[in-house]
Amino acid sequence: MKILVADDDLDLLGLVAYSLSQAGYLVIKASDGPGALAAFDAESPDLVILDINMPGTSGFEVCTAIRARGDVPVMMLTARGEEQDLVKALDLGADDYLTKPFSPKTLLARVKALLRRSTAERAQAPLAAGRVTLDIENYTVRIANNPPIALTKLELRLLQMLLAQAGRAVNSDRLLVQVWGHRGSGDRQLLKQLVHRLRHKIEANPAVPQLLQTAAPSGYKLVVD
Repeated sequence: MKILVADDDLDLLGLVAYSLSQAGYLVIKASDGPGALAAFDAESPDLVILDINMPGTSGFEVCTAIRARGDVPVMMLTARGEEQDLVKALDLGADDYLTKPFSPKTLLARVKALLRRSTAERAQAPLAAGRVTLDIENYTVRIANNPPIALTKLELRLLQMLLAQAGRAVNSDRLLVQVWGHRGSGDRQLLKQLVHRLRHKIEANPAVPQLLQTAAPSGYKLVVD
């Protein structure tokens, strides 16, 4: 597996590259946005790790450009507590994030989880229940006979879990594991943001959701009838 790592902090770049290399991955390094895009086009990596706050061409811009090229998994690196950065990264199509500082063990666990999910998603067939049909391969959902609605990877993962449990409440912690891997309760706000964005795509009136409903005491359910 080939991984592209881009960060203008050369010490951190070296640490991340070393950790990944020791785990058996082939690592391509870039110290800025233009270099990251050039390496992406030249090397076709299986996963990309991007620092958000690179000068000049930011990680946001690089992520946008990569998403325009395809669906390679993207992990964003950001400073602790920068929730707006995380929300923006997820909006742009990033698959995961890691807050600094982090341990090599945590990094490797996240990388392995991302690569496993990416492989599994490519093998999935459309999933349907009631009036909702989810097309895993094309990242779309169709409600009744309406045109397909484009989804991000994170939105697709969320809907995949809810659709598999159609009509039943799914706890927020279980959804966090499905979408991002093992997470703490502090990430529930990001789950709420993801649900909010998804409702604006699939609901006729997002303020009064009929499909993606909140379920007490802490969770959500998809009503497909």
